[in-house]
Amino acid sequence: MVGVNKLWWSVILTTASGFVLTMDAQPTLSSPPKDRPSPLVVAHEFSYESATKLNSVAIAGSFNDWKPEITPMVSDAQGKTWRATVNLPYGTYLYKIVLNGDTWIDDPYGGREPDAKGKMVSSITLGPGNSFKAPLYWDSYEYDLKADGAIPEKEWSANIDWVEKNLKPYGYTMVAIDGWGDEVFNQDGYRSSHSREWTHDYAWWSKNLQSRGMTLGIYNNPLWIVRAAALAGVKIKGTDLPIRSLWDENEKAKFTWVQVDRPGAEQYVKGYVQYYADMGVRYLRIDFLSWYASGHDRYLGTVGPRRSQAQYETALRWIKEACDANGIFLSLVMPDLDHGGETEVHYGDMFRVDEDCGAGGWWKFSDYRRGARLPGWSQYGGPFDGLTYWSHLAGRNQVILDPDFLRINTFQSDDEKKSAVSLCLMAGAPVTVADQYDTIGDNLWVYQNRELLALNEDGFVGKPLTTDPRNESSQTWTGQMSNGDWIVGFFNREKEARARSIDFATLGFTGDAYARDLWAHKNLGPMASYRISVPPHGCVMLKVSKTKLSE
Repeated sequence: MVGVNKLWWSVILTTASGFVLTMDAQPTLSSPPKDRPSPLVVAHEFSYESATKLNSVAIAGSFNDWKPEITPMVSDAQGKTWRATVNLPYGTYLYKIVLNGDTWIDDPYGGREPDAKGKMVSSITLGPGNSFKAPLYWDSYEYDLKADGAIPEKEWSANIDWVEKNLKPYGYTMVAIDGWGDEVFNQDGYRSSHSREWTHDYAWWSKNLQSRGMTLGIYNNPLWIVRAAALAGVKIKGTDLPIRSLWDENEKAKFTWVQVDRPGAEQYVKGYVQYYADMGVRYLRIDFLSWYASGHDRYLGTVGPRRSQAQYETALRWIKEACDANGIFLSLVMPDLDHGGETEVHYGDMFRVDEDCGAGGWWKFSDYRRGARLPGWSQYGGPFDGLTYWSHLAGRNQVILDPDFLRINTFQSDDEKKSAVSLCLMAGAPVTVADQYDTIGDNLWVYQNRELLALNEDGFVGKPLTTDPRNESSQTWTGQMSNGDWIVGFFNREKEARARSIDFATLGFTGDAYARDLWAHKNLGPMASYRISVPPHGCVMLKVSKTKLSE
């Protein structure tokens, strides 16, 4: 059983069995329902420059069943510059350029991703774009969960001091509040403090953190109405409309939700975001989106009405527009990810891919509901499965995948601890520390590996050899740094040691390459391939370069 108490209400979730959907090795977008617009697509132009005149050039890829005749390119008058525009839904696609009908080559300017056999081929990830990197930060979740209540301000302050001393020097520059608070609101009905027991409000703490070179991250949903504010007659900021007019008092729901089709709803929602922006907040984590959209919870059943896709998108669009106007990173929590996650990709900078961290440990990180994909929130149980499957939507400067919090103190072995942090950084995901100053023990070193944290600084995003978490090949990840170096991650989710290997030629190297073990901080010398036995629940992280690496 997992206890959850967020904001002003509390409920116990009891794990229930669900049915398992058959999962294809390569994910596909489902057809949209009648109340939803066409899938979000990008008109992408492929181009190829040739030094000599060619008779024909075409594109063959995963989007056209590898049939070059479907996507011919059109040349200029000289037959040297070729172009083709293809409308594609958000996602990652593999492709080859086909010259004169029989010569298949990689795009010299394209990205690189592994195909089903582990060979690197040209790739492109399409989406709305994202100027943010995955955040490195601390969150109060562990205290709140264990106490089943709001973190006292004294404990909050002690943890900030600990983060400033031990994690800030390594790039962890944000501190975020979580749920379990109460209804403290300002003159506009916006939630202004975590608890009435606190001396200082969010604005004070935001200013305090900024003075120390850090920022405040907020957990709240602008679609929530503070019921006490509504009952007190508070009006929507900038209007004469009462907040209570946005509340459907006949709606049977766990939260008091804004009705987006009512006058003043947009002003209220955007004003909520602006309120936090004005105090210097640059990270907003909005939760329980599946409850808003579908009105259903796998464990609790009905938790509210089912809303239309148009209502869901309207709500997210308002929040995203307000966040973009203020440079706020928008994190979407508990989304159903229907229709291949395309809505969340479009409106979020980051979305959750697995259930809550809860009690933590390797079981929750890797083994919980392993390989089972269920409908609704959450499609996958643990970070390993979620990061693996949804990796087809992630990429450099694209949407970020959120595996939820890490409680390293709950893992049993150093191998497990290294694997958890490594996978987050390998996937381009955040490293969200939930351990506290009095629970971390001697585990700080796991969060302080500068060679691995360099991946985050680079904006690196790796991919597994397959997006099917049931396939053991998904435990090998690869990706390229902005300077051309490659990162290879060998993971082992099994209970016995497993051999992992890679031929560096598949990464595009000719002859020997230079490899370095990023956990051992040791150069391995020039080599053409690498093979190692990875211990149970362990990992090996390699940097591979054309040039000799410094010690």
